[in-house]
Amino acid sequence: MRYSVKVDPPDKINADCVVVPIWNKAVLSDEAKIIDAASAKAISKILHFKDFSGKLGETQLIYNPINVKAKRILLVGAGNKNKLDAKAAVKLISSTLNLIRNSKASSIHLALSSLVVKNRNSTWLAARISQESEIASYQYDATKSTKAKAYAIKSISLNILNGGRRKSIESALKCGQIIGKAVNHARELGNLPGNICTPTYLARHASSLASRHRSVTTQVLSEKQMARLGMGSLLSVGNGSAEESKLIVIQYKGAKSNSAPFALVGKGITFDTGGISLKPGAAMDEMKFDMCGAASVVATMGAVADLKLPINVVGVVAAAENMPSDRATKPGDIVTSMSGKTIEILNTDAEGRLVLCDALTYVEKFKPRSVIDVATLTGAAVATFGSHANALLSNNEKLANTLMQCGEYVLDRAWQLPLWDEYQSLLNSNFADVANIGGPRAGTITAACFLSRFTERQKWAHLDIAGSAWHSGSRKGATGRPVPLLVEYLSRQKA
Repeated sequence: MRYSVKVDPPDKINADCVVVPIWNKAVLSDEAKIIDAASAKAISKILHFKDFSGKLGETQLIYNPINVKAKRILLVGAGNKNKLDAKAAVKLISSTLNLIRNSKASSIHLALSSLVVKNRNSTWLAARISQESEIASYQYDATKSTKAKAYAIKSISLNILNGGRRKSIESALKCGQIIGKAVNHARELGNLPGNICTPTYLARHASSLASRHRSVTTQVLSEKQMARLGMGSLLSVGNGSAEESKLIVIQYKGAKSNSAPFALVGKGITFDTGGISLKPGAAMDEMKFDMCGAASVVATMGAVADLKLPINVVGVVAAAENMPSDRATKPGDIVTSMSGKTIEILNTDAEGRLVLCDALTYVEKFKPRSVIDVATLTGAAVATFGSHANALLSNNEKLANTLMQCGEYVLDRAWQLPLWDEYQSLLNSNFADVANIGGPRAGTITAACFLSRFTERQKWAHLDIAGSAWHSGSRKGATGRPVPLLVEYLSRQKA
């Protein structure tokens, strides 16, 4: 999609559709006043009959308005002028895109220069427009015999937004487009079925990043290489599968080589049956989404390269398939992790932490400035937060606070749970250094407590995205979260 900035008044814009906001109680915005004056009060006539009130997200199309170059005018409700916050602005943008995508309009102009979003500047709004536009354009058809119709909208332009400058708005549009494409990248990987998106597929896909970006290198460790490193925990998860497990290491160099990197670690269980601790059959198809943490790491690494961030970043993906077979790990088995700690596997369906712990130990070799792991880890996170918040636990309060601030800013929010020592005893084992589950209570917390045993020397945060990574039901599909949160965090860092 093409994005541009135009300086002409809205009635002089030659586009298939010009979008103008209307405030609550049918109050015309400055842009709407210009259109109204040029079109012989076409907007006022609609408002007179009270068919449109300006309620947030409300929409109304006007076709072929006289004395206006655009073929259509779309009125979009902007709600209360004094209460236009970030969430309201996104709802306004989404309502606009949802209506236009069902039309045949290919060129859109957003006459939104009078909008002022509380606690956000004009560049935030510009970036959000292009980000939401890219996300709205996503259509999954990779495994369909009939491909989806091409997205109608080909170009989007906007006026210079309130208080902004042309160059800064153009730069923000580009950044938002990159983030939106990264979200779609993660969605596409998550939506692919487990028979296509295997650990080997993920490894090849991640390796393709290096072919597109000179700043990126990718290394893939085989099972033999992981065995030599002592990754008995990660390898135990894939024992029952014919698919070979992989450790995928993606490095981005945007700063001097001696600048310590920021690290992302993703859980890449490309399909999770639960292993010997077999899951119920209902909704098991959704376990293809158990690699959404890995998908978000791969997509974020691509976005970091596209944005040319002036830092170094390393992304590590622990990829495996969890299957039952005569070779599968059994409840009660004890494995030795790369750290040397032994683990009693009481439940083979608590496998995500088993691959992550070795990946977290491995990433120490890069001496990272911070480590964030991303995983669809626990059903308890779904029960606690539903689909709205990413569960956050950390051994560093400053890092946790920064992530929550970043999430709030980009509306990919996280909320912190306690990582208190009192919970650690739930992981006690009579036969190993640690058990892989902590009982029926506080499941999200005890899972993070397990991971904390392998990050004691790191500034570390854990994002449990089991509730936020995908939708079920009629909207079934990956969301691409928490790519916006991760990109925002990395964008704020310095070498």
